[in-house]
Amino acid sequence: MKKILITRRLLKSNEERASKIWNVKLNATDEVYSQGELIKLSKNCDGILTSIVDKIDKKLIESLPASVKIISNFAVGFGNIDLDAAKNRNIVVTNTPDVLTDATAEIAMLLILGAARRANEGIQISKTQTWQWSADFLIGKQLSGSRLGILGMGRIGRAVAKRAKSFGMEIHYHNRSRLNKELESGATYHDNIKDLFSVSDFLSINCPATEKTKNIINKDSLKFFPNGAIITNSARGDMIEDNAMVEALKIKKIYALGLDVYKGEPKISSGYLNHPKVFVLPHLGSATKKTRTDMADLAINNIEEFFKTGTCVNKVN
Repeated sequence: MKKILITRRLLKSNEERASKIWNVKLNATDEVYSQGELIKLSKNCDGILTSIVDKIDKKLIESLPASVKIISNFAVGFGNIDLDAAKNRNIVVTNTPDVLTDATAEIAMLLILGAARRANEGIQISKTQTWQWSADFLIGKQLSGSRLGILGMGRIGRAVAKRAKSFGMEIHYHNRSRLNKELESGATYHDNIKDLFSVSDFLSINCPATEKTKNIINKDSLKFFPNGAIITNSARGDMIEDNAMVEALKIKKIYALGLDVYKGEPKISSGYLNHPKVFVLPHLGSATKKTRTDMADLAINNIEEFFKTGTCVNKVN
């Protein structure tokens, strides 16, 4: 029987399923293991089912026992894993695409709505029980008739576009390559970010985290946006240069910001916490029971497929 280390707690049904298939090491306390603990716990293991918070860098991979043949990441992303280092050790890395598309797109729309309609301020004022209605009370921005730029038109980006169109938004996008007309579904393609940002009354960040996309929203690129634009991020926190964004909010170049992800989670820039027009969520993109169950099932399936066939359809390295 194969031995598998599962680094974070899964839903009960998923842990029970994994326990029937393999000899599993479960994380009863759901603590984030240090790299030293991960190396120690992986001894004699054939595979590791990791989470996005596990830092599986070159140093850790080179220290893993030779028995480890697969790292199955419980996430659509895999920026937490050094793919080249894993490949050099002949360790297969897999992810969980598709199953979290709808849940993450819903959160992206919540960010857009929350930032545009000043939800953070509304929640705080409601709690005071002293507010009074007036014609100019908490006026926000309307989605219908606005231009939504989507940075990264993959599965999630297209799901966001579909939902935003139902709100009457005009869709623009930038991608590594242009989509075919059927997948574009009427969206306007821009072959560079300057052109996309310049027409984005709203921008939804949905691209993968790479060296090229790190701090893609920065002091220089913020100048491209229309005055009073709204930016939301449901992808990865590394996309935004925080100091530049705080300054853009301060001078009202950017009207509002919606974040489900941010650098240093769970810590967050004080400039965001203290700004009324920043709508923040604690990384809830895939947080529905159906999606988290499906993600864990797929992560388990990936390991099963690998040991049965020697490869996996969701292999990313």
